[in-house]
Amino acid sequence: MSFLGGGFMLRDYSKLNTFSKVLRNNAEVYSNKPCIREKEYGIWQTYTWKDFYHQAQVLALGLRDKGLKRGDKISIIGDNRPNLYITIAAAQLIGAVPVPCYQDSVAEELQYILEHAEVKIVVVENQEQVDKVLEILDRLPNLKTIFYDDPRGLENYKNKEIHSLKLVFDSKDVDSSWVDSEIEKTSDDEIAVMLYTSGTTGRPKGVLLSYQNIISVTSKACEIEKTTVNDEVVAYLPMAWVGDFIFCVAQSYLSGFCINCPESRDTLTTDLREIGPTYYFAPPRVWEGMLTQLMVRMQDTAKLKLWIFNYFMVVAKKWGNDILDKKSVSIWGRCLYNLGYLFVYGPLKNNLGLTRVRMAYTAGEAMGPDTFLFYRSLGINLKVLYGQTEATVFVSLHRDSDVDPNTVGPAFPGVEIKIEDDEVLYRGTGVFKGYYKNDEATKATVNSEGWVKTGDAGVLDKSGHLKIIDRAKDVGKLNSGKMFAPKYIENKLKFCGIIKEAVAFGDKKDFVCCFINIDLEAVASWAERNNVAYSGYIDLASQDQVYDLIAKEILNVNKDLSKDAELFESQIKRFLILHKELDADDGELTRTNKVRRGLISERYGKLVEAMYKNDKECFIETEVTFEDGKKGKISADLKIKDMEVFDLEGVAA
Repeated sequence: MSFLGGGFMLRDYSKLNTFSKVLRNNAEVYSNKPCIREKEYGIWQTYTWKDFYHQAQVLALGLRDKGLKRGDKISIIGDNRPNLYITIAAAQLIGAVPVPCYQDSVAEELQYILEHAEVKIVVVENQEQVDKVLEILDRLPNLKTIFYDDPRGLENYKNKEIHSLKLVFDSKDVDSSWVDSEIEKTSDDEIAVMLYTSGTTGRPKGVLLSYQNIISVTSKACEIEKTTVNDEVVAYLPMAWVGDFIFCVAQSYLSGFCINCPESRDTLTTDLREIGPTYYFAPPRVWEGMLTQLMVRMQDTAKLKLWIFNYFMVVAKKWGNDILDKKSVSIWGRCLYNLGYLFVYGPLKNNLGLTRVRMAYTAGEAMGPDTFLFYRSLGINLKVLYGQTEATVFVSLHRDSDVDPNTVGPAFPGVEIKIEDDEVLYRGTGVFKGYYKNDEATKATVNSEGWVKTGDAGVLDKSGHLKIIDRAKDVGKLNSGKMFAPKYIENKLKFCGIIKEAVAFGDKKDFVCCFINIDLEAVASWAERNNVAYSGYIDLASQDQVYDLIAKEILNVNKDLSKDAELFESQIKRFLILHKELDADDGELTRTNKVRRGLISERYGKLVEAMYKNDKECFIETEVTFEDGKKGKISADLKIKDMEVFDLEGVAA
């Protein structure tokens, strides 16, 4: 092992070729360094690497005693908690395969994954998750044991299948020799984790990632960013998502840095400020949400404070990005920027909990260039990556000083990218081992030469940066023969900040129509400032003033589209604002908040038909799932509004 400048450690991964070997090594090298923290009842509890490894060994023996063997599947369900991460480590110590599930999945969604993966043991966070598993237990013949972490509410549960993790930790001594022998039996070609896809178009598929996949990719990512034992990350995204596994688990193992688990989703901002992470990942929705909340708050501030904010944001926009990229900036520009940092940027970053961030990523969906550059202008080194679970995350990645807000960066080291029939293909060491029990899907995704079909349409620009246009299957044709790229249009709509979700229609049609979900917080704030009375989401979404507000944003998008020779016919001619937010519990979004376009087209076919019949309004009744899981129906008369469109030169048609 050797160290580079800044503390980044190069290791010999020919020997440390599994997570268990890395963890054992970390328990020696980083023994008393913090490994993972948890905030509980307002107090941060810290596990060192030595503590973490010890607990993992204890739990590994407990799982063995419950019949878990090499190759068996164990599922983890819950929010980000140390004992759930310890469960992943414990399973890997004995050669079992962890299968994290989304904690907000309903029972039927869990049933499919637990049954398909042939899960033998489930480890859950709390009573909510226990109840969901018990609901489907009689349909899961392979499931023999349920462990829970949080005992609250479970005192009177007498099911023989249910056990407390605490009892395992309290009752076991460590048989290190047995654990060591199991560690040595595991090869780098074995499966480290199985992660299920979001299931946008069908049943989720179990993606098999080996230790070789993960370590080869993650070690390169750590080297690029020079991550060290002194870095900090806050784990708040779903454990079932590949990003959490790579950015938190894998990079923590390989760098030795600390994972911090917030007390709850509601306390995340406070917990971020307390920890001050140096490494932060968030999908565009989170970055855009933070900016929306900021702008809402600024509208209610004193006039002088608002003037200072606006003035220095102009300064940041002019020079901030160049300063971040270490480009030449005048002394006057640097002085103004430093003054802005004192009065605006520094306090703002502190309020967001991002003061210490030296590297930040976003991925998943496109982010508006203005939003992206806003954060970079504050001095936050935000970069875009493009990836897939099947790629072990990384396909492309922006590099420091080579950031283009309109692209997803050049190919990640060790990855080749090519465009074939407008579709993005890649290959590299991170390419997954296959889909579990689905050879047909594997062969359809990976060809004989190792090239993976992403399903995304894209182009490579002259600088080698990749630009994603849309899902290839979603790219259609208008009746005129011009390209229709719905995701591209939808992303442009969502860039404005008051539109939370959009669904565009136009394939095999004469023109483009669109469904809109308003951002309740942003539009409600606007309504209050403009004395627009409303009683709830449905009432607010139906207001004429809100329709006019949305129409202004659509008009800007239409003007932008009119400048594109290929897409100018994709301007939006008609739209409506849905009476409800699209919801994963209603099946309209995946658990990663991707639109299920086919289902929406079917469920709201009556509305689509009305827009293309030039109706002025349409009645709709929709079944919804409430927070308590109960079903109900809501209805509304939805207005349909016509929009102005422009010719190719941007002149009103």
